[in-house]
Amino acid sequence: MTFELDHLFILTKPGAPAAQKLIDFGLTEGPSNIHPGQGTANRRFFFQNAMVELLWVHDQEETRSELTAPTTLGQRFQHRGQAASSFGLCLRSSQASSTEPPFPGWQYHPTYLPESLFVWIGNNVTQLAEPFLFYLSFGGRPDAKPVDRRSPLEHSIGFKEITAVHIQLPHCTQLSPELQAVAAVDGIALAPGETEHLEITFDQGIAGQSISFAPELPLSFRW
Repeated sequence: MTFELDHLFILTKPGAPAAQKLIDFGLTEGPSNIHPGQGTANRRFFFQNAMVELLWVHDQEETRSELTAPTTLGQRFQHRGQAASSFGLCLRSSQASSTEPPFPGWQYHPTYLPESLFVWIGNNVTQLAEPFLFYLSFGGRPDAKPVDRRSPLEHSIGFKEITAVHIQLPHCTQLSPELQAVAAVDGIALAPGETEHLEITFDQGIAGQSISFAPELPLSFRW
C-alpha cells in the first residue's frame, strides 16, 4: 500500500497573523475552522493535491480535557519551536479502497467528526520533538471534491500542487518507527538542522525560485 500527503500544519500565534504574509505573496486563503472540543482553530490554504494549515490553540481548557489531552496538542502549542515541533503531517492512502494506517497508533474521535469517523494518531505523539503524525482514512485531494464544495484552489502566484516537503528537525537524534514510516513516503524528507524549518516545493520546483517567511513562520517555498 502507498501513502501520500493529505495536509500539513504549522503551530503558530493565535489568529495566525503570519497568514497575511502568505496572502501578500500571492496565495488565496480558504475557509477557516474552529475545532469544537479540541480547543484549536486554523487558517488554511488549499492546493490541488493537499492543504497547508496554520493552527493554534484558542481554548487551553479544552486541550486539557480527557478526550483531547492524549493528543498533546496543548503541550505542543505551548512549547512549539522549543522542546516541541511546530509541525504536523497528515497522510492519506493513495489507494481509494484501502484504510490500513501507515504507522502504529490509536483512534482519536473528536466531537467535530461524525461518530463513524476518526483521526488515526501516531504512537510517537508523546515525543514532542517529532512532528505530530496523523492519518485520515477519509482524506482526499482538494480538487477531487465537487465544484460546489471545493475550497479555492487558484493562486495569483500560480501554484498548483505540493510536490515535496522537507523538514529540519533540531532536537531529534533518532527517529521513531512512526516517523521513519512517514519519511519513507515519496516526497517527504527529514533531516537534522540547527533550527526547525519546513520547506515546501510546488510544481517540482521547475521555476528555480524560493522565498522564506522566517522569522514570522519557520517556512519557505520553492517553486
